[in-house]
Amino acid sequence: MRFNIKFLLLLMISASLFFGCGEKENEKAKEESQEQGKEEIILSDKAMKEMGIETQVIKEEILTGVIKAAAKLIPDQDYEAQVGSLVQGRVHKVFVKEGDNVKVGQVLMQLEGLEIGELKAVYLKAKSNLDYYKAVYERQKTLIEQNIGSQKVLQEAKADYEKASAEFNAEDKRIHAVGLSHEDVLENGTLEHIAGILPIKSPINGIVTERNVVIGQLVEANTTAFKIMNISNLWADGQVYEKDISKLSGKPNTEFVTSAYPNEKFKGKIILVGSTIDEHSRTVKVRAAINNTGNRLKPQMFGEMYIPIGGNIKGIVVPGDVIINENGKSFVFVAENDSTFKKQPVEIGTELDGKVEIKTGLKAGDRIASKGVFFLKSELLKETLAEEE
Repeated sequence: MRFNIKFLLLLMISASLFFGCGEKENEKAKEESQEQGKEEIILSDKAMKEMGIETQVIKEEILTGVIKAAAKLIPDQDYEAQVGSLVQGRVHKVFVKEGDNVKVGQVLMQLEGLEIGELKAVYLKAKSNLDYYKAVYERQKTLIEQNIGSQKVLQEAKADYEKASAEFNAEDKRIHAVGLSHEDVLENGTLEHIAGILPIKSPINGIVTERNVVIGQLVEANTTAFKIMNISNLWADGQVYEKDISKLSGKPNTEFVTSAYPNEKFKGKIILVGSTIDEHSRTVKVRAAINNTGNRLKPQMFGEMYIPIGGNIKGIVVPGDVIINENGKSFVFVAENDSTFKKQPVEIGTELDGKVEIKTGLKAGDRIASKGVFFLKSELLKETLAEEE
């Protein structure tokens, strides 16, 4: 008897658990069904016409268009120079100021110092020796040709000439290394009066963007006296998202647009695609050389770089105005039949001239609402609010 009572109690508990779980599953399914219902809208033919609802079938297309990348202009390092002196000296004269346009070879300032005078003196001495021993050697060669000279004396003269030539070449390289030319050294012409003046010249054409010296200042070998920049060519450094890197191909021509000149596009060419990803922004650096005709663009200007892509990549592309953005998520309305539309989450990719790449959420053959999307969104919102009430 006890066995039967125990068995009956176990049977009742099992049945209770079974039906309880069933009720919970039914409630969960009901909730999911209700939630799913909020993502769909059913319209009559009349409503479709009044709202101007139109649809289109999605198909896979070749991705062509442009990537828009935020960019900043920076100086082209091949058109930028820091100017100083390799020898110590005191500023004697300064001929330019910040903002001046200068030409390559133009004197920016003059330095005066003992080391400069010594360099010139050693150079002139080496040149005099070379001239003397060259003349002796030439004379001995002439005597040999006239059969009145000595071969021994000729060989000695040749050795002296070659030694003097080597010493002169060494001093010639020294004066050129510090920025002196033959004309600068020979300006006074004699060893008796050698000015210890070193002209500091511009190595490029450009604009003086920094002047860091004044008359009387002592300049060391590590002093940057001037910075010169030629902005006829600039670099635009843009940031392209990691997901778009695969769309870049080669080094195409590009365009740069800035708010300073909103109606103009400045031509350029991609010269570098970075080899590393920024761990914070998940972007890669893309650099373009920009032709700055008229020097209107300035370093540190911000703008956008338009990089053409496509030709060998296929994907799903939809018009940008069919996409709904809500709370950081993107949706489209998929037509399940002629009267029912479903709100479908999608992951978007690159924007391509008014079109948007769909990475996930749609497939070729799906039919979406292409017109009247705003009305569908409004109608869905009304139904959702009515159900909540």
